[in-house]
Formats: sequence, C-alpha cells, structure tokens
Amino acid sequence: MLQLKDIRKTFGQNEVLKGVNFAVYKGEVVVILGPSGSGKSTLLRTMNFLEVPSSGDMFLEGESMLYREQNGNKIKRDPKEWNQFRMEIGMVFQGFHLFPHMTVLENIIEGPVHVRKQAKEEAITYGESLLKKVGLSDKRDAHPFSLSGGQQQRVAIARSLAMRPKIVLFDEPTSALDPELVGEVLSVMKELKEEGLTMVVVTHEMGFAQDAADRIVFMDDGNIIHEAPPEQFFGKNQPDRVQKFLQRYEGGNRL
Repeated sequence: MLQLKDIRKTFGQNEVLKGVNFAVYKGEVVVILGPSGSGKSTLLRTMNFLEVPSSGDMFLEGESMLYREQNGNKIKRDPKEWNQFRMEIGMVFQGFHLFPHMTVLENIIEGPVHVRKQAKEEAITYGESLLKKVGLSDKRDAHPFSLSGGQQQRVAIARSLAMRPKIVLFDEPTSALDPELVGEVLSVMKELKEEGLTMVVVTHEMGFAQDAADRIVFMDDGNIIHEAPPEQFFGKNQPDRVQKFLQRYEGGNRL
C-alpha cells in the first residue's frame, strides 16, 4: 500500500530521518514505537507531505508520490500534485485540529464536499453513518468546545474516514487525553482494524500495540532498528536498545 525508500529529512544541520526504509501492506496495522526525538512523528508527517522529505522516494500503491516520468526522465512533482495523494492518506493528530466555528457534522463533511467535490447530501449521509460508528450520533450539531477530549478525537477520526482514504495515519492520538478517556478512542481504532482499515500508528500505548498491531516498528536516532510482530517484539530476544526501552514498561499501557 505504502512504501518509503531511503527517506531522509533534515532541519537545518539536524538530520532527523537518516535513510528510512518502510512499508505497510493493505489491511495491516503498523505501530511505530521509540523514544522521544527518535523521528517517529517526523516519519509519519512525511507520509502525507506535512513534512517534505529531503531525499528518497515514497510510493502509494506502486506510484511515486515525489517523482513522475516525463519524456523518459524522472522529474520532481509539482507540490500541487501532492494533493491527489494526500486525499488517499488520512491523518489523525494528537491535538484534534477540529474547526471550532463548525459543528461536528460540518467538520466531517468539509473535506469531502470541498476537496473531493462530493455532493453535500451524500457527504451528510455518510458523515452521519460515521458518527454512528464512533458513537457520537447525538453530537451531530454540537460544537467542538462542548465535547470532551475523547469525543473530539473520535470526531477527528470520523472526519479522516469521511475522505474514504486508503490508509490512515495516527500521530499519538491519545497522548493529549485524560487517562479515563483513552479507552474510548482505542476502542474505535480496534474496531477499524477489524474492518480491515490500513493504519500506521505512532503511540506510547503498549496495550494497543500488543493487542492491535500486526507489526511493530522501533525507531531510534532517525533510523528503524528493529521490527517484528507483537509476540516477538515483546518476547525475550530483542536487540539491547529495544530491551532498554521496554524496561520502562512495567505492566501499564503507557511508557
């Protein structure tokens, strides 16, 4: 579904991603773990051009998102061309990023109507079905300020799904929530896994990683240094750096 080849990202003199190779397959849930500053969120943000890679290439279903062929030559795409790929890659942020002046339903249909040019009536019907999916049908006409953090994040998930993306990226979707609200968001994400949604999730929720991930990727210092299915990742034969990281995990759900 999505492949990254030798992706590097530099901010000034600081190389944050150091030649990352990464792939996620259709219907797979990949969880990215690692210490703060390891490059997890930067890697995620490159996947839908919130950060533009300094070098390397990225492919969505085999098509390069950064380059195109012209007269037998490989040339960089115009940034306007990135939008066709952005529409296929949803994003759920740590801080919700809902439009405060819009109702819940208006937030959800904004993208489909104005970006995908979907008929408003069709967008409303699908938006209402998504609100039912995330358990918020009764909040259709509410504004974000009246919702709890967990409810806002569930709206943000519904808003991402409204674009009918091929893959959804989650950037620490529960880290801004009070502990008692985390479960309601993770429950929705687990349901999406059961429905076959392709997801890449940066998180510190170890319970979710163990229960929902098909594969866990561990990053440190701008590189992917280990990846394995959960049962192997949390087993006994990890690299020393992974063992040191997991020693901070003592049976709770978070690091």
